[in-house]
Amino acid sequence: MKLNIAVPLVRIGDIEIAEFPFLLAPMEDVSDPPFRALCKKYGADLMYTEFISSEGLIRDAVKSRAKLDIFEYERPIGIQIFGSEIDSMRQAAAITEEAKPDIVDINYGCPVKKVACRGAGAGILQDIPKMVSMTKEIVDTCTLPVTVKTRLGWDEQSKHIVDVAERLQDVGIKAISIHGRTRAQMYKGQADWSLIAAVKNNPRMHIPVFGNGDIDSPQKAMEYRSRYGVDGIMIGRASIGTPWVFREMKHYMATGEILPPPGMIERVDVAREHFEKSIEWKGDRLGVVEMRRHYANYFKGLRDFKQHRLELVTMDEVEAIRTKLTELESLPFELA
Repeated sequence: MKLNIAVPLVRIGDIEIAEFPFLLAPMEDVSDPPFRALCKKYGADLMYTEFISSEGLIRDAVKSRAKLDIFEYERPIGIQIFGSEIDSMRQAAAITEEAKPDIVDINYGCPVKKVACRGAGAGILQDIPKMVSMTKEIVDTCTLPVTVKTRLGWDEQSKHIVDVAERLQDVGIKAISIHGRTRAQMYKGQADWSLIAAVKNNPRMHIPVFGNGDIDSPQKAMEYRSRYGVDGIMIGRASIGTPWVFREMKHYMATGEILPPPGMIERVDVAREHFEKSIEWKGDRLGVVEMRRHYANYFKGLRDFKQHRLELVTMDEVEAIRTKLTELESLPFELA
């Protein structure tokens, strides 16, 4: 007789997520509302916004304020902020709460020079006491759960993530997502999940630990879940142009079966939905221009698609793009 044993859901504070959640990583110029809507549709359990500058929020910058836009169908949703000054981050956290997300997330992982070399993002990994103090200020400011996304350390000589995670937990964060590289690595080399596992296996840790880095297939997601014992997986670059990756990974975990790749009609439907939501949220001009970076990803690997992609990224009129997308539905689906 088979017993039905209830498996506890992963919780962030009082928020129930899933038995083994798949998270959409915060990605600049990618994780905006139109893209998040698609990832949610395909099964993302928890999503984060693009990171938002604390200074931009305080100055009431239009671009920063726009990134606070969230929608009910996205929940649970976290808004991520970054900055180098403790007082600015505290103020930004209070502004963020006013947007009524489910979670406030702190970016301690962005490696790009213009952020990290100013002491924000992964830059704060050079000053762990400040990192802990800043986190405490934000936790004390917020009534919502606070989470952190970070890296293993600044470089090979400073991979202190086991101690850092424990200290951040001690000042009140409710979950931590760890990218398995140092800032010095940027996105190069292989992500080291052994230290992510060391954080999870630390007997003092009791908050969820999510792993991030290099998960680009259902098989790898299953393998890393088993090997490293994390509470969930955060997906970043593997979702760009393939929001259905969440569906594929969940299906494989549940059945052991690999789903076939989406056909041409589904790819066009996804591109069309992304396009329509982009112009709705950003306006026609910006929606058209910013959508151009996505077409190559949605139709990646298709035989003889170069000319069609060129047309999509050079068209300026909304109706012309709509017509072109409809035309693509009749093309044969052939992977190169």
